[in-house]
Amino acid sequence: MSEFWLISAPGDKENLQALERMNSVTSKSNLSHNTKFAIPDFKVGTLDSLVGLSDELGKLDTFAESLIKRMAQSVVEVMEDSKGKVHENLLANGVDLTSFVTHFEWDMAKYPAKQPLVNVVDTLAKQLAQIETDLKSRTAAYSVLKANLENLEKKSTGNLFTRTLSDIVSKEDFVLDSEYLITLLVIVPKSSYVQWQKTYESLSDMVVPRSTKLIAEDNEGGLFTVTLFRKVIEDFKVKAKENKFIVREFYYDEKEIKREREEMTRLLSDKKQQYGPLLRWLKVNFSEAFIAWIHIKALRVFVESVLRYGLPVNFQAVLLQPHKKSATKRLREVLNSVFRHLDEVAASSILDASVEIPGLQLSNQDYFPYVYFHIDLSLLD
Repeated sequence: MSEFWLISAPGDKENLQALERMNSVTSKSNLSHNTKFAIPDFKVGTLDSLVGLSDELGKLDTFAESLIKRMAQSVVEVMEDSKGKVHENLLANGVDLTSFVTHFEWDMAKYPAKQPLVNVVDTLAKQLAQIETDLKSRTAAYSVLKANLENLEKKSTGNLFTRTLSDIVSKEDFVLDSEYLITLLVIVPKSSYVQWQKTYESLSDMVVPRSTKLIAEDNEGGLFTVTLFRKVIEDFKVKAKENKFIVREFYYDEKEIKREREEMTRLLSDKKQQYGPLLRWLKVNFSEAFIAWIHIKALRVFVESVLRYGLPVNFQAVLLQPHKKSATKRLREVLNSVFRHLDEVAASSILDASVEIPGLQLSNQDYFPYVYFHIDLSLLD
C-alpha cells in the first residue's frame, strides 16, 4: 500500500517498551512495516507560539498536498501520449516516493534546525507559494497553446459539413478570378451520387456542363465541385437543397489557407519547444514540493508531540506502512490498545467505538492517545 501512518509516543522507558510491543504485534500479525522516523531537535520557543504554529502547519500541510496533486495532474496532462511513464517522472530527490518517505532524512541545508521553528515554517511556506505561482503561469501558457492547437485539429476532423476544407481542396478545383463564373462545393449523400450526376446540370440555368468532380469523401457522402454563373447561385442553392444536396459555404482564399496551415505548423513547433522545458520544470519542482510536504509532516509531528507530551522534548516518531487496506482497522485497534495508558478516557472510547457501533467510522481527524498523521500517496495515482 502507498499509505503511511506517522505516529509518535513519549520517549520514556514505559513508552519505548510500548513501541517495542507495537512492533512485535504488527510484525507477527503482518499488519504493517514499521521504521523509526528521525526528526531533529528544534528550538521550541514558547508553548503559545507552538499553538499558533500547529494551526499554521495544518493549513500548510493541506496546501502542500493540494499543490503536489495539481503538479502530478499537470505531468499527466503534459505527457498525454506517454501516460504509462508518468510515475517515472514523479520522483523525490531522484527516488520513488515510497522510498523517499521510508528513508526520510531532514535536509539541514535547506531547512536549518538551529533556526527558530517559525523561520523554518516560513521558508517552507514561501517555497511552496513560489512553486504554485510558477506552476500557474507555466501551465496556463501551455494550456492556451494546447487548446489553440486542439481547436485547429478539430477543424480537420468531423464530417464534410463541419470540418475545414483547406487541407482537402486545391487551387485547381476552382474557377478563380472570373467576373461571371464561380465554383461551388456541394455535399452529396453517397446514396445519391447517381442522381447528382444526372441532375446537377439542370438544377438551375447557366450551370457549366460536365463541371462536377468528386474531390473528397467521408462515411456519409462526398464533396463535389460544380461551376455555374454567379447570378444563379441562390436559385441553384434552393434547388439543390430540395434534392438533399447541400451547398457548403466555402470560397477559395489562397492567403487564408496558407495562413491556417502556417498557424498549425507554428503551434506544433511551439508545443514541441515548450514540452521539454515544462516537463523538466514539473519534475524538478514536483520533487521540491513533495520533499517540502514530508518536512511539513515531520514538523507537525514535532509540534504536536511537544504540545501533547510537554517539555523537555522527548518523544519517538515511527512510520508505519500498513500492508493492506483490510488490515487498517485491526492495526488501529492494536495502536489504541498499546498506547491507551497515554489517555485512558480517549483510548477507552476509541476502543469501544472501534468494536461494533453501526454507522461509526474512524477518520483521520479522530482523537487518538498518540500523535498521528496520515500520508496517502495513492492520491497521486
